[in-house]
Amino acid sequence: MKKDKIIYWTATAIIALFEGLMPALTSQTELAKEGIRHLGYPEYFGNALVVFKILGVLVLVIPRVPNQIKEWAYAGFAFNFIFATISYGAVDGLNGQTFFPLIVFAILAVSYLYYHKNLQTTMSKK
Repeated sequence: MKKDKIIYWTATAIIALFEGLMPALTSQTELAKEGIRHLGYPEYFGNALVVFKILGVLVLVIPRVPNQIKEWAYAGFAFNFIFATISYGAVDGLNGQTFFPLIVFAILAVSYLYYHKNLQTTMSKK
């Protein structure tokens, strides 16, 4: 059980760093704004994306958030990674950057699976 919690929190912390902390600290840099423009999105889309990423990370890391809301956060991040892959592929073709969101998606999947594994363990103890 302890191993499962360590795996869950490690994967979730990686998601929190990539999808919460980094966007919060870098979203207003010219490089980030150019990245959004390069993909063909307006600047306000990037700003909205950062807000939702930060909210999603908070939902994932705060233990008392209801399970249904956590499910929505996981779904939102999954859509984000899938559409980021599609956007990079459509604009830049297939390269390493195109598949990076899928690597983070895999980490999200580990977090999700171990979230449910820990949830089942907690429920069976009651």
